Amino acid sequence: MNPIRNPFAPGAGTPPPELAGRDALRESLRVALERARIGRPAKSAMLVGLRGVGKTVLLDRVRDDAEMAGIQTVRLEAPEGRSLPALLAPQLRQALLRLSQKEAARDLAIRGLRALAGFASRLKVTYNDIEVGLDYEAEPGLADNGDLEHDLQALMEQVGLAAKAADTALAMFIDELQYVPEAQLAALITALHRTSQRQLPVVLVGAGLPQLRGQLGNAKSYAERLFDFPVIGALPPEAAMQAIEIPLRDEGVAITAPALHEILRLSQGYAYFLQTWGSHTWLAADNSPIGIDVVRKASITAVAALDEGFFRVRFDRCTPKEKRYLRAMAELGDGPHRSGDVAACLDEKVSSLAPTRSTLIGKGMVWSPTHGDTAFTVPMFAAFMQRIMPGNAWREPESLTRREPR
Repeated sequence: MNPIRNPFAPGAGTPPPELAGRDALRESLRVALERARIGRPAKSAMLVGLRGVGKTVLLDRVRDDAEMAGIQTVRLEAPEGRSLPALLAPQLRQALLRLSQKEAARDLAIRGLRALAGFASRLKVTYNDIEVGLDYEAEPGLADNGDLEHDLQALMEQVGLAAKAADTALAMFIDELQYVPEAQLAALITALHRTSQRQLPVVLVGAGLPQLRGQLGNAKSYAERLFDFPVIGALPPEAAMQAIEIPLRDEGVAITAPALHEILRLSQGYAYFLQTWGSHTWLAADNSPIGIDVVRKASITAVAALDEGFFRVRFDRCTPKEKRYLRAMAELGDGPHRSGDVAACLDEKVSSLAPTRSTLIGKGMVWSPTHGDTAFTVPMFAAFMQRIMPGNAWREPESLTRREPR
């Protein structure tokens, strides 16, 4: 097949040619945003799921839907090491500047920009990574107490008032929310709670790993009443088949039923893996229809590409102790696994491994579905760990000083 015409798009947040199986969720989020715009109660949403299920793609598609409907949006990603105020401030400035273009909202938007000036100048002492252009002088007493929870609440109220005056809504789209520290999450939840109480059109659509739901509940006990938590998982078989068949059909290429079912079996229906197998199958095929032998041939390069890209980039972030812990989990299978079973596999005490497990959770490598359980946040990671650390040498503590094969 012509590689230039390859329709599949395996990449970090890269939109697939066919966003299959997500229409119902897109519609429910559209309804929530439209309800917010007309002042009706609307829950914010947190898209939770493992790596590679398509949360980022869905987040961006819902944002596109919102913008096409005339809703004001801001989009940010919460990486490790950056504060939430630093990420929000420049995005809210842009939103307020756009709202100030509307005659009916101009005065309220300008007051919002004054609130932002006070917010940034006072909190910059605490969060020294805040960098934002200031268009107006701060208004004394408005979002300038220096307390994040109080000031963010005041700032979001002003943004909500401006959006309401402009007959629109503000939708905030935040990816990787699990990396936001608990105190900052609490401030964000409080601000959204306040705008909801005042029936202001402000909605958050966030995305994160499965532990995000527990993190929000720990930050504020009422968080689970404020948000919906749609779980984004593997695509059901019919949608997974559409994700492969439709892009091929658009290129005039057919695929046999056995070949299609083999792709579904190997990818387990996960969005990123479907795109990877689709792409490598296209490159391995000489003609149409594509048969199962082509898929099996393509699997060699598909797995290699996943190992060196999708899996390896996460593996390389871990310390030797963390890698050994992950390898012990892999030895037990896909999981989830009891902490005691992992400790037994390493011939160590649960208490001695607790700091390693905690760090892995903080890095987003594993999560705890229930108390005492540990599971990978990346699908198929157990098989990768067995490939990258084969044999039994990893069982010995001395293996921590050895280099893993590349």
